[in-house]
Amino acid sequence: MKLDPVTLEILNNKVAAITEEMCVTLQRTGRTLYVKETADFACALAGLDGRFFAYPRSIGVSGFVGLDCLPSIEAVVATGGPLEPGDVILTNDPYRSEGLATHLPDLHMIEPYFHEGKIVAYGWCFVHCSDVGGRVPSSISPVNTEIFQEGLRIPPVKLLRRGEMSPEVRLFLDANSRTPEANMGDIRAMLAALAAGRRRVAQVVAQHGAEVLLDAETDLIAFAEAKARAVLSTIPEGTYNFSDYLDDDAATPLPVRLALALTIKGGAVMLDFTGSDPQVATAMNIPSRGRAHAWLTLRVLALVYTLDRTVPLNAGLLGPVSVVAPLGSIVNPEEPAATGVRHAAAVRVNDVLNGAFGLALPGVMPAASSGTVIPVVVAEPNAAGGRNVQVVEPMIGGTGARQGHDGVDGRDSGISNLANNPVETVEAELGVEILSYSLRPDSGGAGQWRGGCGMELTFRILTDGSNVLGRGMERLMFRPWGRNGGRPGAPGALILNRGGTDERWLGKIDMLSVRAGDTVTFLTPGAGGWGDPFLRDPMAVLQDVENGFVTVAAAQSDYGVAIKDGQVDKTATAALRAGQRGADHDIDFGPERAAWDSAFPPELMTRLNGRLLDDPLDLRQRRRREILERALAQLPAGFPRIAPAEAQARAAQDVLEAALGT
Repeated sequence: MKLDPVTLEILNNKVAAITEEMCVTLQRTGRTLYVKETADFACALAGLDGRFFAYPRSIGVSGFVGLDCLPSIEAVVATGGPLEPGDVILTNDPYRSEGLATHLPDLHMIEPYFHEGKIVAYGWCFVHCSDVGGRVPSSISPVNTEIFQEGLRIPPVKLLRRGEMSPEVRLFLDANSRTPEANMGDIRAMLAALAAGRRRVAQVVAQHGAEVLLDAETDLIAFAEAKARAVLSTIPEGTYNFSDYLDDDAATPLPVRLALALTIKGGAVMLDFTGSDPQVATAMNIPSRGRAHAWLTLRVLALVYTLDRTVPLNAGLLGPVSVVAPLGSIVNPEEPAATGVRHAAAVRVNDVLNGAFGLALPGVMPAASSGTVIPVVVAEPNAAGGRNVQVVEPMIGGTGARQGHDGVDGRDSGISNLANNPVETVEAELGVEILSYSLRPDSGGAGQWRGGCGMELTFRILTDGSNVLGRGMERLMFRPWGRNGGRPGAPGALILNRGGTDERWLGKIDMLSVRAGDTVTFLTPGAGGWGDPFLRDPMAVLQDVENGFVTVAAAQSDYGVAIKDGQVDKTATAALRAGQRGADHDIDFGPERAAWDSAFPPELMTRLNGRLLDDPLDLRQRRRREILERALAQLPAGFPRIAPAEAQARAAQDVLEAALGT
């Protein structure tokens, strides 16, 4: 390190403040709800190596610290020559940006900041755009089968040349969106954020000098890496295995497996995703390019930052992390795989990391969070003959309980710290009436410490010809797991016209056509509980009942607490708790996962997926589907909600063994 600790700390605070100001500028000048209210954006400062040396602590998307701008910068320089003052790079292409962008609605911009003719840093920002074309309004659908269906692909290009917007690039942007004016409003907000960063970086250079800033860029990353290694070195060394599932791939009823072998040694972490499913033929793939990508490492970052809050928030946090992500798997797909709903798989990766680290740190890591992020979108016709496309709410659930603490209700920031949209603003922007936006009782997993409750959103459609999209719906089948005797959270659901004569319970949706007067209800999952529910303080259970988190019936059945006339009946409670005990296993995945694992054991699924990756790309999914469908034919109707008999489970395993040639 070249800088003394005092100077480094001063510069760390200054550059972090610059990124915060960039974010505030972007949010205040943004056009769409998803920017000005939800805050689905971020800003950062990157060094000459393209890695972020400064990142905001409390505004915007929290998890993109590990992204890399350099491939996009190099791509533009290779085709257009050196960058000049006033140039701004734009891209949204997951493959050509080498994973900087991960789905097409995320527009990323990079601006070189110059001093005396030389680049001293790069400003970066992104926003999630309302619509970039594609097959459906808002561009994202879980059943898209290739990236060409997901909208306009923008390889790294110059949006601005010497400060002037390219009319050709703008023409393409406007022509490939259902919401061109809204998009351009957010793009101009991004440019304002980059300009704010440029001014502040110039002030730092004027005060400290360009060489000091350049030294700080590398020193801050090195310092964060050293601090991260110190934290990780306190974790017991070894290899810890964990797996979890997406409910399905949205096109078939077959679950999608995420598997991890976590190896900790000497302050370094290796994440080996071998055993995860091949890339799917739908939009859940994570374009990591086989690197320690933000979507594969976020839980590591959160763990380090939780255990040492003095660590600078920058790319150095992931310096000790290496990744094995087999090419052609769901965590490293080959082009042109669709990636629009990559956040659904990323949430499950987060759960898998949480579970594996929990085996090493059982007293630190929580039970599973709700495991879902659902940007609920309404697309409605407007007076001009076009479409108004807006996010109603980014629906999430709660956080998992951990030793000594209940989970947080309705506020899971596991992969992002997005805000909710105020009801009044939603109703002003869209033809909907919000009937209910609240916590969901009895959804949090029971435990000595209760899992966080999920959410309920019910709204009435006011405009005929509207569509509802709910990309990222998950945990409708496989529940968020509990730890150390805690129980899993309740699964999610989607209901059309709840309580009416035409009520329909739906699964995952692509694009739901609705009429004026229809009501739509999203129920998000609750999070897992921690510890034996019968050890929970009865007064805490009573308080949960009073607050509406737990019903009287669930207090009795799940916690063994009898409540009568608003008080704990101590005699009845003692009798209930004496008569039975809560579960004593370490991880409770719920009955559906237990049934699945009885027929498809983790070790056997790891071997099968390893064999499938030896097949050509275009054969993997077909072979996987054929094998699993033959195995499922041996199991009872309604599986996995209905557990198989031992002979049925053995018959399904025999199918897998035969496919492996053993």
